[in-house]
Amino acid sequence: MASIVLKDLSKTFGKVVAVDQVNLTIQDGEFFALLGPSGCGKTTTLRMIAGLETPTSGTIFIGDQDMTNCNPRERDVAMVFQDYALYPHMTIEENVGYPLKVRRINQAERKQRVTDVSNNLGIGSLLERRPGQISGGQQQRAAVARAVVHHAQVFLFDEPLSNLDAKLRFESRGFLKHLQKELQITTVYVTHDQAEAMALADRIAIIDHGKVAQVGSPQEVYLRPQTVFVASFLGNPPMNLLPCKLDLAKRQVQINGSQIDVSQVSQINGIKTLVSEGENLSLGIRPEHISLYAEETAQAFPAELYVTQPLGSEVLVTLQVAETTVSVRLFTDEPPELPRRVWLKPDPKRILLYRTDGNLVA
Repeated sequence: MASIVLKDLSKTFGKVVAVDQVNLTIQDGEFFALLGPSGCGKTTTLRMIAGLETPTSGTIFIGDQDMTNCNPRERDVAMVFQDYALYPHMTIEENVGYPLKVRRINQAERKQRVTDVSNNLGIGSLLERRPGQISGGQQQRAAVARAVVHHAQVFLFDEPLSNLDAKLRFESRGFLKHLQKELQITTVYVTHDQAEAMALADRIAIIDHGKVAQVGSPQEVYLRPQTVFVASFLGNPPMNLLPCKLDLAKRQVQINGSQIDVSQVSQINGIKTLVSEGENLSLGIRPEHISLYAEETAQAFPAELYVTQPLGSEVLVTLQVAETTVSVRLFTDEPPELPRRVWLKPDPKRILLYRTDGNLVA
């Protein structure tokens, strides 16, 4: 096992900057996710760690060794690709055992290790089949078995669950997390699926246009996003962001004609040095942290009902507040009867404030 340190890591393709001055430290034995939209640079970062791409600048340390210019074999990493990259002409046994074969492990030991790993991953009965003869979930486990079998010091996963259906994806998440905790091998996991990242990772780095927007535990990045980008990317639906104007003297913001108290907002301490009287801000609040009232109430602002969506154990209500769409999550299994005009009251302890530059007031 080993830690991974990326220092000022950059990668350009012509005039396109794919990865821009990334600095990350991934702890020994940690399950670390790189999360972001398509094209943000997360896979390029992973490929540089693997040695499949050469950095334009910066350094990569695995353990205490500078691996920036080392070839993939010298890095002792195992990678699982999005399409699994199993050899179609080989059996599952041959695919899983291939890393041992190229390392010239003798046949008897190779067969024993392949059998043990395959049995542990539930594909022991499939070893004589070829990839085209097994399901997507079984192919995914075969690809993981191939990664695990030679005891690499780092696992690298490039969106390995994206080709699976919802049920298999859910099952595979649990399987991968259990496996990583059992083996305690440093793991870097690339995904654009926020639920996947939050369910699996010890920490998450959210990538925006090649830069690290925020690093933290799943709870940290979800409850206290540092930028409007992170706030609007995380969550389904994402955090509500409502334009507001600050009344610093009264410690209130104005939303849709109503005054909302922000004196309990943790950011309000020392706020005089951070924002100005009358400054335009955005109030951030998660859908589950808003109470909905059919009648006017204190510390609430008016909204127009747009649509109600029952989702089984909860109801998602979409509303219009001036020009902004707002989502409210109600934890009930029966859609309530609501008038067209309702009132929304944000939990004062859950409010976040963002400046017009998109950064958290902190």
